[in-house]
Amino acid sequence: MLVSATEMLQKAKAGHYAVGQFNINNIEWTKAILTTAQEMNSPVILGVSEGAGKYMGGYDAVVGMVKGMIKGLNITVPVAIHLDHGSYDHCYKCMEAGFSSIMFDGSHYPIEENVAKTKELVEAAHKLGISIEAEVGSIGGEEDGVVGAGECADPMECKAIADLGVDFLAAGIGNIHGKYPANWKGLSFETLAAVQEQTGDLPLVLHGGTGIPADMIKKAISLGVAKINVNTECQLSFAAAVRKYIEEGKDLQGKGFDPRKLLAPGTEAIKATVKEKMELFGSVNKA
Repeated sequence: MLVSATEMLQKAKAGHYAVGQFNINNIEWTKAILTTAQEMNSPVILGVSEGAGKYMGGYDAVVGMVKGMIKGLNITVPVAIHLDHGSYDHCYKCMEAGFSSIMFDGSHYPIEENVAKTKELVEAAHKLGISIEAEVGSIGGEEDGVVGAGECADPMECKAIADLGVDFLAAGIGNIHGKYPANWKGLSFETLAAVQEQTGDLPLVLHGGTGIPADMIKKAISLGVAKINVNTECQLSFAAAVRKYIEEGKDLQGKGFDPRKLLAPGTEAIKATVKEKMELFGSVNKA
């Protein structure tokens, strides 16, 4: 069922586990993630970046696809459709299209402007029963063309944004999007602990979940992280499985070129990745 992410993340924070946000890119991604969540009896957040939304034919198309699959596949676990790294304008577009959750990424604005825009969006989202995530301190790596180095958020700025009534907060703690470089220094748990101290019960979000070692993930969850975003890892496992299928010449055997056959190994690979993450995050049987 389609719900906002507020309750699932409050439960996760209280229960010391995390809910995965898995970004969707097309029908295979969506189906693989939803069916795995159902099999694992886990709540799930489907992340949609602005670029992916455009690729899939717009936000209405995304909502139609997800709602249709929830019904057609009989998905009973809690599902949120969440705008990932949304601009001010796109937050409104997604609310209109029927998203159940949005993220306003105002991290590139001066803090005063970030606060003003976040405050306004919190009010608009809450009127519609939609959950809202905000970000303080830009997350490193590349996200739809925006590259950052993985800075650490200022705990007092986090408090200022948390006090506006956001439902969950992404704070930069040295994490980055995409693959982590060999010289990565690791997560700053001092920053995370300081942010948690300032924001209390507010669920915290870890972006760039791909490639962070399991022990660091578990420690982050113990320090209040209740939502972990995964995107690159599913893309890599999908690509590797499809590559193998083609390299083995299976697309040339019989009707092997049929997209349902061609993309099946990739879809199974996404399912395996999502299952592994749900087990690591502790969200299995928490629906």
